[in-house]
Amino acid sequence: MLRLSLLLLLALSYVTAFAGPARVQGVRIADRDGLTRVAIDLSGPVEHKLFTLANPERVVVDIRPARFASGALPLPAGTGRVQRLRGANRQDGSLRIVLDMQQPTAAKSFLLAADAQGSDRLVIDLGQRRRASAVKKSPVLKKAPAAPSRGRELIIAVDAGHGGTDPGARGRRGTKEKNVTLAISKRLAQAIDAEPGMRAVLTRDRDSFVPLRARMERARSARADLFLSIHADAFRDRRVRGATVYALSDKGATDEASRRLAERENAAVLIGGVHLEDKDPTLAGVLMDLSQNATLSTSIDVGEEILDEFGEFARLRKRQVQQAPFLVLKSPDVPSLLIETAFISNPDDESRLRSSDYQARLANGILDGVRDYFYQNPPPGTRVAQLAQNRSPMDREHVIRRGDTLSGIADRYKVSVRKIRTANQLRGDRIRVGQRLRIPVRRGT
Repeated sequence: MLRLSLLLLLALSYVTAFAGPARVQGVRIADRDGLTRVAIDLSGPVEHKLFTLANPERVVVDIRPARFASGALPLPAGTGRVQRLRGANRQDGSLRIVLDMQQPTAAKSFLLAADAQGSDRLVIDLGQRRRASAVKKSPVLKKAPAAPSRGRELIIAVDAGHGGTDPGARGRRGTKEKNVTLAISKRLAQAIDAEPGMRAVLTRDRDSFVPLRARMERARSARADLFLSIHADAFRDRRVRGATVYALSDKGATDEASRRLAERENAAVLIGGVHLEDKDPTLAGVLMDLSQNATLSTSIDVGEEILDEFGEFARLRKRQVQQAPFLVLKSPDVPSLLIETAFISNPDDESRLRSSDYQARLANGILDGVRDYFYQNPPPGTRVAQLAQNRSPMDREHVIRRGDTLSGIADRYKVSVRKIRTANQLRGDRIRVGQRLRIPVRRGT
């Protein structure tokens, strides 16, 4: 047993070797608001590979090491984008599940480790995710209601970090983080308000102290579609510089779910418009889990769009969205990002943060990223959904020639490599001479 314990600490492969293949305990499928989700319950941790095939259209997932317990398991009927599910054990110790699709569909997958509420799970999301208009049952107070034909506005909560008695970080020239974040946030809110179909809500509009959880709850009470917390980073090494975008970590989401579920007897916890205080504990946990998974996925997608825009003019500390258990990001039903615009401790970054022109570039970059995301994933019933439907820009086409690279093509057309990959369902950077690539144009412009 001691030897086995040591091996468990060395590598996950040793775990699977000693424990044997995981068993598929159940497969569930659901469709809601343009997103079809397949959840596979497993008896233990696994690795997996997801890919798509054409003619006919299929989404395939290979799970290793895993088996159907008795060689087969009743699979649910197809729904949403999925016509049929089928699967079988393979001789190499893996399990393959095939989803026969009605049409070409973008697919994403992620693993959820077992917790007190249930087993290990593999989740596959199919299609563009859209937040249901039914989520927003309580109207936001306005001076005058919008005409039904125009659709509701997207609400973007903008949070200026720190404030009042909490100055945040300080630069060598005496620049206070609380002042920089407020200036950028005001510019961002002004730009959002000028964008058709969007409206900004500031968590603070002056030099005042607002507790972290209060900032999060202000966004939820405003029925925000997105929460953006603006900050300026600092580090003891003054050479460190650049922007970073954070979403909530899995650990932070788990802690917050536990806290909210523990309080549900004394407080109404709304998850997509559903009260949890009268729900069975298991059902409440499932509802919280589904809400947080969708929220986190949206957060990361929006963050990637913002990083794409920042990359056009700013130095990036990290080119991918990072994850951390920041309290201000823990709203279970509002996609949330914390944006470290630069390092105020770096002299060059501090100078830029003091510049009104650079503050405006940051604000416009954030809005451009938000706009790009919502025009690709417009929530039903919104003004943006109507605008996105009415605008049909023609994507360009590029024929691959000898010497072409994805990065070079992206630079030529002023679009990110990630967007080209997404538009053409590419899994890597490999391209071939004569191949035709669709070059996406910017939405919302």
